[in-house]
Amino acid sequence: MSEIPETASNVVWQSSPPGSIYDYIKVASFSIGADGLVDQWSRRAVDLFGITAEEVRGRDPVEVFMPAELRPRGHRQVAEILDGKEWTGLVPFRMPGGGRAHGVAEVYVMPSETESGERAALCLVVDVRALRRIETDLAASQAIFGQSPFGFLLFGTDLTVQRTNERFATVFGGTAADHRGRTVHDYLSRPEAERMNASLRRVLETGESAIDLQIVGAVPGSTERRHWSINLYRVHSGSGRPVGVAGIGTDVTRRQIAAREAASARRNLALLNEASARIGNSLDLETTARELLDVAVPGFCDLASVDLYQGLLTGDEAPPGRADGSAELRRVAFASAVSDAPLVTTPGWGPKGSTPTAVGAVHRYPFNSPCAGALRTARVKSIPGEDGTLVQSTLAVPMVAHDTVVGLVQFSRTKGSEPFGERDQALAVELAARAAVCIDNARLYRREHERALILQRSLLPPGDPEAAGLDIACRYLPGNTATEVGGDWFDVIELPGHRTALVVGDVMGRGLRAAVAMGELRTAVRTLALLDLEPAEVLSALDEIARGLGSPSGAQQASRVAHKSRDADLSEVYLATCVYAVYDPVTRRCTFANAGHLPPVLVEPGEEALLLDVPPGMPLGVGGEPFEEVEVELPEDALLALYTDGLVESRDHPLDEGLRAFRTALTDPVRPLEDVCDHVLNTLDTRHGEDDIALLMARIQGLPLEAVGDWRLPREPRSVGRARELARAQLVAWDLEALVDTVELLVSELVTNALRYGEGEIRLRLLRDRTLVCEVWDAGLVQPRRRRARDTDEGGRGLQLVGLLSAAWGSRRTPRGKTVWFELALPDGDSTAEPTVEQLLSMF
Repeated sequence: MSEIPETASNVVWQSSPPGSIYDYIKVASFSIGADGLVDQWSRRAVDLFGITAEEVRGRDPVEVFMPAELRPRGHRQVAEILDGKEWTGLVPFRMPGGGRAHGVAEVYVMPSETESGERAALCLVVDVRALRRIETDLAASQAIFGQSPFGFLLFGTDLTVQRTNERFATVFGGTAADHRGRTVHDYLSRPEAERMNASLRRVLETGESAIDLQIVGAVPGSTERRHWSINLYRVHSGSGRPVGVAGIGTDVTRRQIAAREAASARRNLALLNEASARIGNSLDLETTARELLDVAVPGFCDLASVDLYQGLLTGDEAPPGRADGSAELRRVAFASAVSDAPLVTTPGWGPKGSTPTAVGAVHRYPFNSPCAGALRTARVKSIPGEDGTLVQSTLAVPMVAHDTVVGLVQFSRTKGSEPFGERDQALAVELAARAAVCIDNARLYRREHERALILQRSLLPPGDPEAAGLDIACRYLPGNTATEVGGDWFDVIELPGHRTALVVGDVMGRGLRAAVAMGELRTAVRTLALLDLEPAEVLSALDEIARGLGSPSGAQQASRVAHKSRDADLSEVYLATCVYAVYDPVTRRCTFANAGHLPPVLVEPGEEALLLDVPPGMPLGVGGEPFEEVEVELPEDALLALYTDGLVESRDHPLDEGLRAFRTALTDPVRPLEDVCDHVLNTLDTRHGEDDIALLMARIQGLPLEAVGDWRLPREPRSVGRARELARAQLVAWDLEALVDTVELLVSELVTNALRYGEGEIRLRLLRDRTLVCEVWDAGLVQPRRRRARDTDEGGRGLQLVGLLSAAWGSRRTPRGKTVWFELALPDGDSTAEPTVEQLLSMF
């Protein structure tokens, strides 16, 4: 609506509103008639001089309120006024209430005429004190308003600018008068102007001041964003009537920048602290990449992705990547803080509309792309966003660990977010570097873990081992990739006489060193077992070997100086636990020796599982204590279980509870042995992967009586013939006529040697299982030694003949002498090739 000009027809007559200038000045008036006496006296004059109209009307004004010494001059001035002369001056007067207090009034006298044409005067009187106060207030107001270094505005009740100071005009252009009548929409964007208008209305309506109202805008001729702090308060007239809102604006752009930088520094420190706590908790490459993005999004950026070199993920030994940065990479992680945001294509590396790179996809960056340049130079690249995409800018940061680039991480901010600054680039490089070191450590660990696992598995028995008189099943479960490979191992070793050695051990510690130590101990066990030593002797020798593994001089030196190094630092040796058991299928007796390992578990048919009472002894590598042996007779169809601590011990439950659960899982051993193994592993919930697990189970079967031939022969020459007869008859009974001639010849040689070089009674035993074993026992301690006879010798070729005709032969000590044995393959098996004529003649 256009404004209507004021005319005589639309002027509204009304009383002067309270708080007008007249209320401050308090102008009084009175009139003097032609006789020089007061004829009219206003109410303001009553208030000013303290004299009522009745007291002054008809009296000489000079006599009423002027001091006596000034009255002559006052009479002259009144006479001049009545002669038609205007006069303005200061006139002292007595203050209301009497006494000696005097005031000073500024009097303006205007000549006038009465109705009869006589000369009179109209006097306007103002208290000089009120004028001085107004002048002082105006001067102070003008000084504060005009000289203030802050922008000052006065809005009227219609929210238009009534007045501004020079400081405001200097910032927004023109003079102070040019801004009169403007609104906030002339200075601010629409959202900010509406927010400012809402605050002005609220202050005008409620009277509550608005303190530190933050407004953002730009000054004319500049696109730089400025920040102002605005304080608003309502302005009142003298009577308390609201007349507008005053605003004081302060440019706080620098303060905002400093505060933003401080907040950014605090945020960066918080992000680095969070990165230290969250990145690298896993030794998995992909998990570490996701941990990096969990820290960066949304605290640092809106979108992020991690690409790792494909060669690094596949375990290549060579440093990943090519010099030009275009080697194959795999996207291993992506994160977005934008709801329903698609996987955007990396700006600058592909044409618009190209297919986004999904997680798990293998791709390459073109040679001229910024990402390839970042990988090639190992320096961060800032990539601006493209039109039509939601990305404002991207930082392509190479992941460098130990001077090797392992991948690329991209941090992106969407349009509307604050752009990346120098601090942000430094933070991005630091985050990428920390993640790169963790990823490289994970890569090195995985390589060592795989090597240790390959080594460990290569040293374990392939498939399910076979043994005479035993049904064997075994399981080995390595720890997961988050835990290092341990030193668990098990073994099944065939011994002479169809006996079997069962071994389960655990090297303390983890990693490749533990796996190597396990391999050395396993090899030593096999070597010692083939010497046919007693179980306690095997563990004693292993203890000496274990104490030498940690020193550069090796086991041999450690064995020589063991008695001088009782106080050696145990951190330099490998400690291991081990159970070594030897089972004889003929007697169904098993001899155990234990070096600090968990006890074996035995389940007899129809009975509960029991822990065998085998003295644990000290772990291998400690030394100083002998090992004890325990011999246990095992009933037919009994179940024997050897295991490592990973099966029964974890962080979730104590060892006793795990052993109790293990025994409970073995209470029904009737099912097939493979099913028993699976049942144990599933029942005990051993898939947590905290430690390696080795489980060796054997069901006792024993050799049947008809598979054993056992005879005792007197110490006399005719026992040689008797031995041949007994062997021939037994082989015929076993339908092994094809072996009669060979067995008769070899039995003759062994019995003859026992008569010539041995002592005491002679014992002959034949055992038939997967092979045929012949044993000759005597009480002599001298071990047979194979030698090559000279051409002129009449004897000395017996053991050569035994070695030539048998599949294997040897001797071992017994508690009461020695045993010499040989082994032949059964006719339906892989029979040993018959010796040639040249081989036979070479012995004679």
